[in-house]
Amino acid sequence: MMRVVHKYGGTSVGSLERIRATAKIIQCDLERGYQVAVVVSAMSGETNRLLSLAHDVDADASPRELDALVATGEQVSAALLAMELQRLGIKAYSYNGAQAGFRTDNSYARARIKGVQSDHLMARMEAGEVPVVTGFQGVDEAGNITTLGRGGSDTSAVALAIALKAEVCDIYTDVDGIYTTDPRIVSHASKLDHISYEEMLEFASLGAKVLQTRSVEMAMRFNMPIHLRSSFEDVPGTMVSGEDTGMERAEITGVAYHRDEAKVTIKGIPDQPGIASRVLGPIADANINVDVIVQNVSEQGHTDLTFTVPRVDYATTMKLLNGLCSELNGDKVTGDNGVAKVSIIGVGMRSHAGVARKMFDTLAKENINIQMITTSEIKVTVVMDEKYVELAVRALHSAFGLDSRD
Repeated sequence: MMRVVHKYGGTSVGSLERIRATAKIIQCDLERGYQVAVVVSAMSGETNRLLSLAHDVDADASPRELDALVATGEQVSAALLAMELQRLGIKAYSYNGAQAGFRTDNSYARARIKGVQSDHLMARMEAGEVPVVTGFQGVDEAGNITTLGRGGSDTSAVALAIALKAEVCDIYTDVDGIYTTDPRIVSHASKLDHISYEEMLEFASLGAKVLQTRSVEMAMRFNMPIHLRSSFEDVPGTMVSGEDTGMERAEITGVAYHRDEAKVTIKGIPDQPGIASRVLGPIADANINVDVIVQNVSEQGHTDLTFTVPRVDYATTMKLLNGLCSELNGDKVTGDNGVAKVSIIGVGMRSHAGVARKMFDTLAKENINIQMITTSEIKVTVVMDEKYVELAVRALHSAFGLDSRD
Protein backbone atom coordinates (compact mmCIF):
# COMPACT_ATOMS: atom_id res chain seq x y z
CA MET A 1 0.00 0.00 0.00
CA MET A 2 1.45 3.35 -1.06
CA ARG A 3 2.22 5.72 1.80
CA VAL A 4 2.30 9.47 1.08
CA VAL A 5 2.67 12.69 3.03
CA HIS A 6 0.65 15.73 1.94
CA LYS A 7 1.73 19.22 2.92
CA TYR A 8 -0.64 22.16 2.53
CA GLY A 9 0.55 25.74 2.59
CA GLY A 10 -1.24 28.75 4.00
CA THR A 11 -3.29 29.48 0.88
CA SER A 12 -4.49 25.87 0.76
CA VAL A 13 -5.97 26.18 4.28
CA GLY A 14 -6.61 29.91 4.15
CA SER A 15 -10.38 29.69 4.55
CA LEU A 16 -13.06 27.15 5.38
CA GLU A 17 -13.76 26.85 1.66
CA ARG A 18 -10.11 25.99 0.96
CA ILE A 19 -10.02 23.56 3.92
CA ARG A 20 -13.02 21.74 2.44
CA ALA A 21 -11.28 21.56 -0.96
CA THR A 22 -8.12 20.26 0.72
CA ALA A 23 -10.08 17.56 2.54
CA LYS A 24 -11.45 16.38 -0.82
CA ILE A 25 -7.91 15.97 -2.17
CA ILE A 26 -7.01 13.82 0.84
CA GLN A 27 -10.21 11.83 0.43
CA CYS A 28 -9.33 11.07 -3.21
CA ASP A 29 -5.95 9.61 -2.24
CA LEU A 30 -7.57 7.51 0.47
CA GLU A 31 -10.05 6.17 -2.08
CA ARG A 32 -7.07 5.17 -4.24
CA GLY A 33 -5.96 2.99 -1.34
CA TYR A 34 -3.13 5.22 -0.16
CA GLN A 35 -2.08 5.70 3.43
CA VAL A 36 -1.99 9.47 4.00
CA ALA A 37 -0.43 11.71 6.62
CA VAL A 38 -0.88 15.48 6.39
CA VAL A 39 1.24 18.46 7.43
CA VAL A 40 -0.32 21.93 7.46
CA SER A 41 0.86 25.52 7.65
CA ALA A 42 -1.00 28.28 9.42
CA MET A 43 -3.80 29.99 7.51
CA SER A 44 -2.57 32.74 5.18
CA GLY A 45 -1.43 35.81 7.12
CA GLU A 46 -1.96 34.20 10.53
CA THR A 47 1.71 34.06 11.54
CA ASN A 48 2.17 37.75 10.70
CA ARG A 49 -1.00 38.59 12.66
CA LEU A 50 0.29 36.75 15.72
CA LEU A 51 3.70 38.41 15.49
CA SER A 52 2.00 41.80 15.23
CA LEU A 53 0.03 41.07 18.40
CA ALA A 54 3.24 40.11 20.17
CA HIS A 55 4.93 43.31 19.04
CA ASP A 56 1.99 45.36 20.34
CA VAL A 57 2.40 43.73 23.75
CA ASP A 58 6.20 43.84 23.90
CA ALA A 59 8.53 44.73 21.04
CA ASP A 60 11.25 42.75 22.84
CA ALA A 61 9.19 39.68 23.71
CA SER A 62 11.24 36.61 24.62
CA PRO A 63 11.94 34.14 21.80
CA ARG A 64 10.45 31.32 23.90
CA GLU A 65 7.09 33.06 24.18
CA LEU A 66 7.12 34.11 20.53
CA ASP A 67 7.54 30.47 19.49
CA ALA A 68 4.77 29.40 21.85
CA LEU A 69 2.51 32.04 20.31
CA VAL A 70 3.14 31.54 16.57
CA ALA A 71 2.93 27.74 16.90
CA THR A 72 -0.78 28.13 17.60
CA GLY A 73 -1.43 29.15 13.99
CA GLU A 74 -0.72 25.67 12.67
CA GLN A 75 -2.75 24.09 15.47
CA VAL A 76 -5.84 25.95 14.26
CA SER A 77 -5.33 24.71 10.69
CA ALA A 78 -4.72 21.12 11.81
CA ALA A 79 -7.77 20.98 14.06
CA LEU A 80 -10.10 22.51 11.45
CA LEU A 81 -8.87 20.15 8.73
CA ALA A 82 -9.23 17.14 11.03
CA MET A 83 -12.80 18.25 11.81
CA GLU A 84 -13.62 18.52 8.11
CA LEU A 85 -12.17 15.08 7.40
CA GLN A 86 -14.22 13.65 10.26
CA ARG A 87 -17.33 15.29 8.80
CA LEU A 88 -16.62 13.37 5.57
CA GLY A 89 -16.55 10.13 7.53
CA ILE A 90 -12.74 9.84 7.62
CA LYS A 91 -10.96 8.96 10.85
CA ALA A 92 -8.56 11.86 11.34
CA TYR A 93 -6.82 13.35 14.36
CA SER A 94 -4.77 16.52 14.75
CA TYR A 95 -1.32 16.48 16.37
CA ASN A 96 0.91 19.35 17.36
CA GLY A 97 4.64 19.06 16.75
CA ALA A 98 5.40 17.54 20.14
CA GLN A 99 2.56 15.01 19.87
CA ALA A 100 3.74 14.04 16.39
CA GLY A 101 7.20 13.27 17.73
CA PHE A 102 9.24 16.19 16.35
CA ARG A 103 12.31 16.66 18.53
CA THR A 104 14.47 19.74 17.92
CA ASP A 105 17.36 21.67 19.38
CA ASN A 106 16.61 24.72 21.51
CA SER A 107 17.24 27.45 18.93
CA TYR A 108 14.01 29.42 19.08
CA ALA A 109 12.64 30.67 15.73
CA ARG A 110 15.28 28.68 13.79
CA ALA A 111 15.30 25.25 15.45
CA ARG A 112 16.79 22.24 13.68
CA ILE A 113 15.04 18.88 13.67
CA LYS A 114 17.00 16.24 15.60
CA GLY A 115 14.57 13.40 14.96
CA VAL A 116 10.95 12.38 14.44
CA GLN A 117 9.53 9.61 16.64
CA SER A 118 6.70 8.55 14.35
CA ASP A 119 5.86 4.91 15.11
CA HIS A 120 2.52 5.89 16.65
CA LEU A 121 1.59 7.87 13.52
CA MET A 122 2.52 4.94 11.30
CA ALA A 123 0.24 2.70 13.37
CA ARG A 124 -2.59 5.21 12.92
CA MET A 125 -2.10 5.21 9.16
CA GLU A 126 -2.02 1.40 8.98
CA ALA A 127 -5.35 1.43 10.82
CA GLY A 128 -6.82 3.62 8.06
CA GLU A 129 -6.60 6.88 9.98
CA VAL A 130 -5.16 10.23 8.85
CA PRO A 131 -2.76 12.08 11.18
CA VAL A 132 -3.00 15.85 10.57
CA VAL A 133 0.24 17.32 11.88
CA THR A 134 1.21 20.92 12.54
CA GLY A 135 4.17 21.98 10.46
CA PHE A 136 6.89 24.45 11.40
CA GLN A 137 7.29 23.29 15.01
CA GLY A 138 8.60 20.76 17.49
CA VAL A 139 9.76 20.50 21.06
CA ASP A 140 13.23 20.60 22.61
CA GLU A 141 14.66 18.31 25.28
CA ALA A 142 13.27 20.54 28.04
CA GLY A 143 9.76 20.37 26.60
CA ASN A 144 9.74 23.91 25.21
CA ILE A 145 7.86 24.59 21.98
CA THR A 146 10.22 25.56 19.16
CA THR A 147 9.67 26.72 15.59
CA LEU A 148 11.78 26.04 12.50
CA GLY A 149 11.69 29.47 10.89
CA ARG A 150 9.81 30.81 7.89
CA GLY A 151 8.86 28.09 5.44
CA GLY A 152 9.55 25.46 8.08
CA SER A 153 6.41 23.47 7.29
CA ASP A 154 8.05 22.23 4.09
CA THR A 155 10.91 20.89 6.19
CA SER A 156 8.47 19.32 8.64
CA ALA A 157 6.71 17.54 5.79
CA VAL A 158 9.88 16.13 4.28
CA ALA A 159 11.15 15.03 7.70
CA LEU A 160 7.84 13.28 8.42
CA ALA A 161 7.87 11.59 5.00
CA ILE A 162 11.35 10.26 5.69
CA ALA A 163 10.41 9.04 9.17
CA LEU A 164 7.26 7.32 7.86
CA LYS A 165 9.17 5.77 4.92
CA ALA A 166 6.72 7.36 2.49
CA GLU A 167 7.09 6.94 -1.26
CA VAL A 168 6.69 10.67 -1.94
CA CYS A 169 6.09 13.98 -0.21
CA ASP A 170 3.36 15.96 -2.03
CA ILE A 171 3.76 19.70 -1.41
CA TYR A 172 0.46 21.43 -2.26
CA THR A 173 0.51 25.17 -2.80
CA ASP A 174 -1.05 27.89 -4.96
CA VAL A 175 1.30 27.28 -7.92
CA ASP A 176 1.25 24.21 -10.12
CA GLY A 177 4.97 23.55 -10.38
CA ILE A 178 8.41 24.93 -11.20
CA TYR A 179 8.77 26.96 -14.39
CA THR A 180 11.76 27.61 -16.64
CA THR A 181 11.61 31.19 -15.37
CA ASP A 182 9.17 33.60 -13.74
CA PRO A 183 5.97 33.55 -15.86
CA ARG A 184 5.36 37.15 -14.83
CA ILE A 185 8.40 38.12 -16.90
CA VAL A 186 8.21 35.48 -19.66
CA SER A 187 4.57 34.62 -20.29
CA HIS A 188 5.51 31.54 -22.34
CA ALA A 189 7.74 30.03 -19.66
CA SER A 190 7.23 26.27 -19.46
CA LYS A 191 6.41 24.14 -16.46
CA LEU A 192 9.06 21.52 -15.74
CA ASP A 193 7.96 17.91 -15.33
CA HIS A 194 11.13 17.14 -13.37
CA ILE A 195 13.94 19.03 -11.70
CA SER A 196 16.91 17.65 -9.79
CA TYR A 197 17.53 18.38 -6.13
CA GLU A 198 20.66 20.34 -7.06
CA GLU A 199 18.83 22.51 -9.55
CA MET A 200 15.99 23.13 -7.10
CA LEU A 201 18.48 24.22 -4.44
CA GLU A 202 19.95 26.74 -6.86
CA PHE A 203 16.51 28.08 -7.75
CA ALA A 204 15.60 28.33 -4.06
CA SER A 205 18.85 30.13 -3.20
CA LEU A 206 18.03 32.75 -5.84
CA GLY A 207 14.71 33.65 -4.30
CA ALA A 208 12.28 31.11 -5.75
CA LYS A 209 9.87 30.76 -2.83
CA VAL A 210 7.99 27.66 -3.92
CA LEU A 211 10.11 25.36 -1.72
CA GLN A 212 12.11 26.09 1.39
CA THR A 213 15.85 25.44 0.93
CA ARG A 214 16.20 23.30 4.08
CA SER A 215 13.44 20.99 2.88
CA VAL A 216 15.21 20.38 -0.43
CA GLU A 217 18.54 19.77 1.31
CA MET A 218 16.90 17.19 3.58
CA ALA A 219 15.06 15.54 0.69
CA MET A 220 18.31 15.24 -1.28
CA ARG A 221 20.19 13.79 1.70
CA PHE A 222 17.58 11.06 2.21
CA ASN A 223 16.52 10.73 -1.45
CA MET A 224 12.90 11.64 -0.71
CA PRO A 225 11.02 12.68 -3.89
CA ILE A 226 8.98 15.87 -3.63
CA HIS A 227 5.99 16.46 -5.89
CA LEU A 228 5.26 20.18 -6.01
CA ARG A 229 1.67 20.66 -7.14
CA SER A 230 -1.40 22.88 -6.92
CA SER A 231 -4.24 22.43 -4.46
CA PHE A 232 -6.40 24.67 -6.67
CA GLU A 233 -6.46 22.52 -9.81
CA ASP A 234 -5.97 18.83 -10.46
CA VAL A 235 -2.97 18.88 -12.80
CA PRO A 236 0.46 17.20 -12.63
CA GLY A 237 3.10 19.29 -10.93
CA THR A 238 6.90 19.17 -10.91
CA MET A 239 8.76 16.22 -9.43
CA VAL A 240 11.91 17.11 -7.48
CA SER A 241 14.20 14.12 -7.18
CA GLY A 242 17.61 12.76 -8.14
CA GLU A 243 19.15 13.64 -11.48
CA ASP A 244 17.53 11.85 -14.41
CA THR A 245 20.40 10.17 -16.27
CA GLY A 246 18.22 8.31 -18.72
CA MET A 247 18.11 11.08 -21.31
CA GLU A 248 20.26 13.80 -22.82
CA ARG A 249 19.83 16.96 -20.79
CA ALA A 250 19.36 20.42 -22.27
CA GLU A 251 22.13 22.93 -21.67
CA ILE A 252 20.16 24.67 -18.95
CA THR A 253 16.92 24.01 -17.08
CA GLY A 254 15.91 27.57 -16.35
CA VAL A 255 16.73 31.21 -15.69
CA ALA A 256 16.41 32.65 -12.18
CA TYR A 257 16.91 36.10 -10.73
CA HIS A 258 17.02 37.94 -7.43
CA ARG A 259 16.49 41.68 -7.23
CA ASP A 260 17.10 42.57 -3.60
CA GLU A 261 20.89 42.70 -3.78
CA ALA A 262 23.59 45.22 -2.94
CA LYS A 263 27.26 45.34 -3.93
CA VAL A 264 30.00 46.69 -1.65
CA THR A 265 33.74 47.20 -2.18
CA ILE A 266 36.51 47.88 0.29
CA LYS A 267 39.51 49.31 -1.59
CA GLY A 268 43.23 49.48 -0.95
CA ILE A 269 43.50 47.08 1.98
CA PRO A 270 46.74 45.13 2.55
CA ASP A 271 47.26 42.13 0.28
CA GLN A 272 48.26 39.59 2.89
CA PRO A 273 47.16 36.13 4.11
CA GLY A 274 43.93 36.23 6.07
CA ILE A 275 42.79 39.60 4.80
CA ALA A 276 39.54 38.21 3.37
CA SER A 277 38.76 36.62 6.72
CA ARG A 278 39.51 39.92 8.49
CA VAL A 279 36.94 41.64 6.30
CA LEU A 280 34.26 38.98 5.99
CA GLY A 281 34.43 37.71 9.58
CA PRO A 282 32.64 40.71 11.14
CA ILE A 283 30.06 40.57 8.34
CA ALA A 284 29.32 36.93 9.20
CA ASP A 285 29.22 37.75 12.91
CA ALA A 286 26.44 40.24 12.10
CA ASN A 287 24.46 37.35 10.50
CA ILE A 288 24.77 38.90 7.05
CA ASN A 289 24.99 36.44 4.15
CA VAL A 290 27.73 37.16 1.63
CA ASP A 291 27.35 35.73 -1.84
CA VAL A 292 29.34 36.72 -4.95
CA ILE A 293 32.95 37.60 -4.00
CA VAL A 294 35.65 39.08 -6.23
CA GLN A 295 39.16 40.01 -5.08
CA ASN A 296 41.50 42.10 -7.22
CA VAL A 297 45.20 42.42 -6.33
CA SER A 298 47.18 45.51 -7.30
CA GLU A 299 50.93 45.69 -7.92
CA GLN A 300 51.47 47.94 -4.92
CA GLY A 301 50.72 45.19 -2.38
CA HIS A 302 47.12 46.23 -1.84
CA THR A 303 43.87 44.58 -2.80
CA ASP A 304 40.22 45.42 -3.42
CA LEU A 305 37.49 43.08 -2.14
CA THR A 306 33.98 43.23 -3.63
CA PHE A 307 31.00 41.14 -2.60
CA THR A 308 27.22 41.13 -2.58
CA VAL A 309 24.86 41.14 0.40
CA PRO A 310 21.07 41.25 0.75
CA ARG A 311 19.83 44.79 0.13
CA VAL A 312 18.21 44.89 3.56
CA ASP A 313 21.72 44.52 5.08
CA TYR A 314 23.36 47.19 2.91
CA ALA A 315 23.46 50.01 5.48
CA THR A 316 24.80 47.72 8.23
CA THR A 317 27.44 46.30 5.91
CA MET A 318 28.61 49.74 4.80
CA LYS A 319 28.93 50.84 8.44
CA LEU A 320 30.98 47.75 9.30
CA LEU A 321 33.22 48.14 6.26
CA ASN A 322 33.94 51.81 6.95
CA GLY A 323 35.14 50.86 10.42
CA LEU A 324 37.27 48.02 9.02
CA CYS A 325 38.70 50.28 6.35
CA SER A 326 40.06 52.63 9.01
CA GLU A 327 41.48 49.73 11.04
CA LEU A 328 43.23 48.26 7.99
CA ASN A 329 44.44 51.61 6.62
CA GLY A 330 42.45 51.02 3.44
CA ASP A 331 41.59 53.66 0.87
CA LYS A 332 37.81 53.80 0.86
CA VAL A 333 34.52 51.90 0.79
CA THR A 334 32.05 52.12 -2.08
CA GLY A 335 28.64 50.54 -2.55
CA ASP A 336 25.64 50.17 -4.83
CA ASN A 337 22.27 49.02 -3.51
CA GLY A 338 20.65 48.87 -6.94
CA VAL A 339 22.04 45.63 -8.34
CA ALA A 340 20.51 42.23 -9.01
CA LYS A 341 21.60 38.67 -9.78
CA VAL A 342 20.58 36.71 -12.86
CA SER A 343 21.51 33.03 -13.17
CA ILE A 344 21.28 30.21 -15.64
CA ILE A 345 20.87 26.81 -13.95
CA GLY A 346 21.09 23.26 -15.23
CA VAL A 347 22.83 19.96 -14.65
CA GLY A 348 23.22 19.82 -18.45
CA MET A 349 26.11 22.26 -18.11
CA ARG A 350 28.26 19.32 -17.07
CA SER A 351 28.13 17.90 -20.58
CA HIS A 352 27.81 21.07 -22.68
CA ALA A 353 30.81 23.30 -23.34
CA GLY A 354 30.52 27.03 -23.96
CA VAL A 355 27.46 27.68 -21.81
CA ALA A 356 29.00 30.64 -19.96
CA ARG A 357 30.25 32.17 -23.21
CA LYS A 358 26.79 31.89 -24.72
CA MET A 359 25.36 33.66 -21.70
CA PHE A 360 27.90 36.48 -21.88
CA ASP A 361 27.43 36.91 -25.64
CA THR A 362 23.66 37.11 -25.18
CA LEU A 363 23.94 39.81 -22.54
CA ALA A 364 26.49 41.74 -24.61
CA LYS A 365 24.10 41.84 -27.57
CA GLU A 366 21.58 43.52 -25.28
CA ASN A 367 24.22 46.03 -24.08
CA ILE A 368 23.95 44.71 -20.54
CA ASN A 369 27.13 45.26 -18.53
CA ILE A 370 28.22 42.41 -16.24
CA GLN A 371 29.61 43.70 -12.97
CA MET A 372 30.50 40.38 -11.27
CA ILE A 373 30.48 36.69 -12.15
CA THR A 374 30.36 33.51 -10.10
CA THR A 375 29.99 29.93 -11.24
CA SER A 376 29.35 26.44 -9.94
CA GLU A 377 29.15 23.12 -11.73
CA ILE A 378 25.49 23.69 -12.61
CA LYS A 379 25.07 27.49 -12.38
CA VAL A 380 26.45 30.73 -13.79
CA THR A 381 25.43 33.90 -11.95
CA VAL A 382 26.08 37.48 -13.03
CA VAL A 383 25.53 40.71 -11.13
CA MET A 384 24.11 43.64 -13.09
CA ASP A 385 22.20 46.88 -12.69
CA GLU A 386 18.72 45.99 -11.47
CA LYS A 387 17.01 47.87 -14.30
CA TYR A 388 18.25 45.24 -16.81
CA VAL A 389 16.87 42.18 -15.01
CA GLU A 390 13.76 41.58 -17.07
CA LEU A 391 15.56 42.20 -20.37
CA ALA A 392 18.31 39.77 -19.32
CA VAL A 393 15.86 37.06 -18.25
CA ARG A 394 13.91 37.25 -21.51
CA ALA A 395 17.04 37.26 -23.66
CA LEU A 396 18.61 34.29 -21.88
CA HIS A 397 15.37 32.32 -21.83
CA SER A 398 15.18 32.69 -25.60
CA ALA A 399 18.90 32.17 -26.29
CA PHE A 400 18.93 28.78 -24.55
CA GLY A 401 15.84 27.53 -26.37
CA LEU A 402 13.51 27.55 -23.39
CA ASP A 403 10.83 29.52 -25.24
CA SER A 404 10.15 26.61 -27.57
CA ARG A 405 9.50 23.94 -24.91
CA ASP A 406 6.13 22.21 -25.02
